[in-house]
Amino acid sequence: MSSLRLLRESSSDDDEHDPEGPTLSSEWSRIRGLLMEAEALLGETDAAFARVDAGTYGLCENCGRPIPPARLEARPAARLCVPCASRLT
Repeated sequence: MSSLRLLRESSSDDDEHDPEGPTLSSEWSRIRGLLMEAEALLGETDAAFARVDAGTYGLCENCGRPIPPARLEARPAARLCVPCASRLT
């Protein structure tokens, strides 16, 4: 990633591109979005491991009730039970 970042920093933002492909700006935006999603997922995973270490994994952070195994199977890093998560959306 560091060579890609150096290339990006040394190039201009004039949006030159291959006529058959996306603009450089849109490609950089896409890559940045993917990086941000990966960083968020890593943060959620790290937080889930911290809850395992603390003995609180599988308990809703809002109401303290157990999170159903099916939810944890679908979303292993879930912090909230379905009712509490539904209230937040």
